[in-house]
Order: sequence, then C-alpha cells, then structure tokens
Amino acid sequence: MPSFTDKLTVGGSEMDMYAALPSGSGPHPAVVIAFHVGGLDDFDRKMADQLAEAGFVAVVPDLFHRYSQEVMDGPRMDRLGHLRDADIIADMNAAVDFLTANSAINNDRIGVTGFCMGGRIAWLMAASNKIFKATVPFYGGNIMGNWGPGDTPFSMASNINCPMLFHFGAEDGNPSVADRDTFDAELKRLGKDFEFHTYDGAGHAFMDYTNPDRHHEASATAAWPRTIEFFNKHLK
Repeated sequence: MPSFTDKLTVGGSEMDMYAALPSGSGPHPAVVIAFHVGGLDDFDRKMADQLAEAGFVAVVPDLFHRYSQEVMDGPRMDRLGHLRDADIIADMNAAVDFLTANSAINNDRIGVTGFCMGGRIAWLMAASNKIFKATVPFYGGNIMGNWGPGDTPFSMASNINCPMLFHFGAEDGNPSVADRDTFDAELKRLGKDFEFHTYDGAGHAFMDYTNPDRHHEASATAAWPRTIEFFNKHLK
C-alpha cells in the first residue's frame, strides 16, 4: 500500500498532508481525515493506512501548520486555543481540492472523518462543503462552541446533507451523553440521516492505541468495522 507526504499551499502557507492509497488504478472513493490534538502522528497515519487497505484514498492535512515551534512544543491541549474555524475550513478544503484535481479519485464519493477535535471538524465540514457524501465523527467535543468568529458546528446542523455516523464513549465528558442526546434531538428535528453508537466503558479518545490510558480496545474493535461498513455503503 503506497503512501506519501505532499505539500499544499493554503493562504500563502505551506501545509503537509499525508496520503495513503489503495491498490488499483481507480477511480477510488476518498476520505479526508481531521486529526486529533496529537497532530499528524502515527495514530492518524495508521487510520489513513487502514482506510486505504479498505479501498479508499485517505488524506490527513496538517491543521497545525500555522503554529510556531513554541506552540507545538508546549502542552498539547493548549493547541486548541489557537485554532480558528475559518482556517480549518480552508485547510480541509485544500485537501478536497487536491483530491478533486486527481483523475484517480471519484469526486462524487468523498467522505470525511475525524477524531477528538477532528470529530468536531468532521461535523463542521459536513455542514460547510456539500461535496461530502458521508461523515463519521469520533467523539467530537465542543460542537456547540466556536473557534474564532462564526457559527458553531451545532448551529450549522441544518446544512448537513450527508449521512452521519457518530461514535461516543459512555464515559466521555466532552462530548458527554447529555451532549449526545442534544445532538440526537436536533438532528431528528431537522430530519437528518444519522446513526449514533455509544460504547460502554469507553471514555474520550478510545480509538487511540498510542495512549494506553485512554484506548479502549473492545470499543475500538467495534467502532472501526462499523465505520468501514458505513463508508462502503455511502461512498462505494
């Protein structure tokens, strides 16, 4: 399975993007991955590789490319305070443009997923770009808050026109079970196509096998096949 890191230009700034490719000439469906607060690390590359093994081109843009080395060397959670939704949308759309410019990609079969902060971004992008045909947020926190000026992802829910699969940890505090119920009520009110799965015993970041304090193997083992099945259904 081939993979590479490319460089894209967004607003005059250079941005790294990891790409993993399935076998065969295509045209392939594709998935854009919004990474977790750890950044473009082994976990995100592994998720991209697994999507490629399942037959999808997978790309992970480096949403921290505007950050100074001082910010990147500081506490991980402090990185969230420097994010702006307008920048995130521009970065994610640059990854989409990379895909749509490639004849090996089926432009009608592009999805988006994300983990932790990336789960929030997966919701945000489904509400911001109509190209996405499926979205899979994993434990996306702060969906009812905004990063910088603009609407919150939650307030943009009416713009989501693709199916959604959302994975929650029953022990997670952000998003909490109460948050899940709020999302459920709003998406039902709007008549959206969605399904939620909540995993007993799992907290936040339960997919992250690089973090033994948070990884919940049983939940991760259940959630990933559901994700592939969902993308197979809506992107293939």
